[in-house]
Amino acid sequence: MSPQRLADLDFAHLTQRPYHPSPVAWEDQVLYFLMLDRFSDGREDRHFDNQGNLVTQGRTPLFDPAVDIGNAPFDPWNAAGSVWCGGTLPGLKSKLGYLSRLGVTAVWISPIFKQVAFQPTYHGYGVQNFLEVDPHFGTREDLRDLVTAAHALGIHVILDIILNHTGNVFSYDADRHWDAGATAPDARWDGLPYPVKGFNDSLGQGSIPFGPVNPGATPAAWPDGAVWPAELQDSGVFTCGGRISNWDHEPEFLDGDFFDLKDVNLGSGSTDHFQASPALKALAAVYQYWIAYADLDGFRVDTVKHMDKGATRYFASAIHEFTQSIGKENFYLIGEITGGRQRAFTTLEETGLNAALGVDDIPDKLEYLVKGLRNPVDYFGLFRNSMLVGKESHVWFRNTVVTMFDDHDQVRKGGNKARFCAGEDGWRVVLNALALNLTSLGIPCIYYGTEQAFNGAGDSDRYLRECMFGGEFGAFRSRGRHFFHEQRFVYTELARILAVRRQKIALRRGRQYLREISGNGLDFGVPEMVGGQIRSLIPWSRILDRSEVLCALNTDYNDPSTAWVTLDAGLHRAGDLLTCLYSTDATQIGTTIPVEDRNGRAVQLTVPAAGFVIYE
Repeated sequence: MSPQRLADLDFAHLTQRPYHPSPVAWEDQVLYFLMLDRFSDGREDRHFDNQGNLVTQGRTPLFDPAVDIGNAPFDPWNAAGSVWCGGTLPGLKSKLGYLSRLGVTAVWISPIFKQVAFQPTYHGYGVQNFLEVDPHFGTREDLRDLVTAAHALGIHVILDIILNHTGNVFSYDADRHWDAGATAPDARWDGLPYPVKGFNDSLGQGSIPFGPVNPGATPAAWPDGAVWPAELQDSGVFTCGGRISNWDHEPEFLDGDFFDLKDVNLGSGSTDHFQASPALKALAAVYQYWIAYADLDGFRVDTVKHMDKGATRYFASAIHEFTQSIGKENFYLIGEITGGRQRAFTTLEETGLNAALGVDDIPDKLEYLVKGLRNPVDYFGLFRNSMLVGKESHVWFRNTVVTMFDDHDQVRKGGNKARFCAGEDGWRVVLNALALNLTSLGIPCIYYGTEQAFNGAGDSDRYLRECMFGGEFGAFRSRGRHFFHEQRFVYTELARILAVRRQKIALRRGRQYLREISGNGLDFGVPEMVGGQIRSLIPWSRILDRSEVLCALNTDYNDPSTAWVTLDAGLHRAGDLLTCLYSTDATQIGTTIPVEDRNGRAVQLTVPAAGFVIYE
């Protein structure tokens, strides 16, 4: 039986073993984010197992685009996206070879802890028991086995965790804010606490007394009622302020509920004099336990914007001190920090988090630059130094920003959600988007399914969360077909690009420069849009010490682009040769181009239509 109280945990025993070491440099890693319920159920046929052997005993056939697109009737397929679909921890374990062969070195997994029993919170953000794995996903032993298997393949494991709130674990006895036609008042934020009816039972009814629970006297509380561990049942754990209406109003966005998810009181006071609440101390101990139990390598911390900086600082300190004590010197804490570069920088500096996710508008500028609808300087300018970042050139951006473009909620797109490939021609240049993400500054992260050109779109998050393993909610509005195809163009080419990235330290740690181009070899300037679009070669360099690696993509979908491209004059002499390390046109790989005395130093570069190249 899983523990009910933190006092039941034996940390001294748990930590008496060696732990997997942390990465030396997280910017060397390639992250892969997946929604566990939507990734794998382990029943796929004709895929390659972790050792590279073809599996022929599975149940779910491989997707065939010639016949399987749209094989699911829309209404039942649409409904299936709102409920549990069946991905598991053992299923993910069976696909670690797929990830390793792609070049992934760290897997970021959506929350796995036990959810409220009466709602299909497949996404994992509705936690009811922080000390247990949700049975839909498997067991705590399955988690430990997954991490062990991942480490054996050189893959680190990052868990998505929640501090700000629990699941819908209690019901309000609301006494104000009636809406027209409502049959009961709404618990809507107005700065005052609401009375509580009780903790919810397995049916979602507030039938359990709101306070410390004795499971023997109240059997409805265990295992599917109230909230666990028991320390989270004490008075004052929840703010009880009702749901957030204005997401930018302070303190509403700090103390209000995320819809029906219940906000936790993490403490009070200024950042430097913050007093952590018993609930925050309990949650810090919970997550220390899971690190010790499963040998985890990092956390992605949800909704950092909605927590006091003092609370985040306390948590970061508690986790880093614990992980250092067991030999994990570089356990990474990645915070979901929205609100721009300055907010991200100050939040990291003040709290001790290691990296920020969701900085400024990197996803937007990356996506639409590749599609030829943004000026390149708009994207590359996001990584330029400023008075804000008074450190070595480019260093802060190198290992403190996690970059991606597809994700599981796409807040940036409002009510019109759409993966990169949802547009008419997105599939033609999605490799370029991945390549730009992987060879420009930051810690790159791939969202599951992007490497298979998933094209989900609609007015809800669920359309971004298709099942890799098929089921009733497969990608491309299919069902009963899986997508673990290692011979598809994007997967195979992405694996080749990642192999070059592993070989060239400059692509992982180097300074970054958008390069000037010229059509005639005389007049140089940065590439820019003309008439609302750009259809040309876009080059950038990564420089580390005396090594320069030149990358370029072509936003012209139909024709190759040729241009003179500026290089670092101090690192090259006229007559030097650059060698093609990678090209979407395989005939270019291994060929050379000479450096000439133009605009300092330059080479004449040709990039295939909708293509990408790397030269050194």
